Amino acid sequence: MAPRLVEYEFKVDADSSRERLDVFLSVQQTEISRSRLKKLIVEGRVTVNGVKQRTGYKVRAGDRITVQVPAPVALDTAPEDIPLDIIFEDEYFIVLNKPVGMVVHPAPGHSAGTLVNALLHHCNDLSGIGGVERCFRPAKFP
Repeated sequence: MAPRLVEYEFKVDADSSRERLDVFLSVQQTEISRSRLKKLIVEGRVTVNGVKQRTGYKVRAGDRITVQVPAPVALDTAPEDIPLDIIFEDEYFIVLNKPVGMVVHPAPGHSAGTLVNALLHHCNDLSGIGGVERCFRPAKFP
């Protein structure tokens, strides 16, 4: 069975005419980051009037834009009981001090001992990574 897609459709009005495709979409669809939208465009998951376009395509009034977002990939990362220095936590957010040198997410050469492994153990209910259900976005504070 093919993974499900979430599909969004937009019609360009005269006020948005001549905007870059990626900029137009980032204004219309705030739940998806601009970099993720660019990746979807490059992957051919965005069409304008049924035709794949580049990120720099200038939209025109009346264009019909379709965005197909694949479902998040299920995690195959194992939860690990790694101590976390939690500053604040509620049902929506967790703020913590990440130890210097701790890898944020599993990658080649770092399949364990990451912040994601620790959060999976701590939170118990995180969903897929890389799609619309992404659990967090790192932030920098002064």
